Amino acid sequence: MFMAYPDIVILAGGLGTRLNQAVPDTPKPMAPVNGKPFLQYLLNHINTAGFRRVILSTGYMSEKIESYFKNKYKELELLYSAEDEPLGTGGAVQLAFQKVQTPHFMVINGDTFFRINLDLLFQKHIEQLADVTMALRWVEDASRYGAVEFDRNNRIQKFTEKSEMPKPGYINGGVYVISSRFFKAQALSGKFSLERDLFESKLDSGNTYGLIFNDYFLDIGIPADYHRAQTEFHAFEN
Repeated sequence: MFMAYPDIVILAGGLGTRLNQAVPDTPKPMAPVNGKPFLQYLLNHINTAGFRRVILSTGYMSEKIESYFKNKYKELELLYSAEDEPLGTGGAVQLAFQKVQTPHFMVINGDTFFRINLDLLFQKHIEQLADVTMALRWVEDASRYGAVEFDRNNRIQKFTEKSEMPKPGYINGGVYVISSRFFKAQALSGKFSLERDLFESKLDSGNTYGLIFNDYFLDIGIPADYHRAQTEFHAFEN
């Protein structure tokens, strides 16, 4: 059964503390990659996939994002949800959720490029009647991110913390589909973490799924990976 594409919330309000030495006085999603803001690559990918409505959750130097992209980018309608103070990933999504108009919505980290089939993630979420469906990625060293464990039916069972010991595993790729009804029913408020206070705390319900993708993945949160993007993103320019 076909369902209209969900609204997408992009978390674009991070301070970018670690990246600040490479791109000072710039919100992390606006860090230039080959002369274009990192966020532009995300929007290109979303636009090509056929989605049409994006809510940009902004915070630090939000005016730079809004003045650059304004209210439309290619075929995308852009809306803004600006934090007056840092609310954490959960609080930021909750604020942006006030503008969501679809029965399900997608959340994408604004400092990560995981070039997956967004439509496939959404369709699997609908098929499984999931509350949350998370895009997962295998990496050789999951210590920087923390690992995700799941059963043979792809139901997520456990999240493990970041560690100092390098170890391979599946990680949270920073792309999620969430049921609007489920999110609203949690009645969370204020500053909170989407990952800890929503995803982890609701694992007992057994309705949080993972979907594995092997597509290109890069988190520009540290200078070394940001510099990698300058070379690797040539393949994604359009």
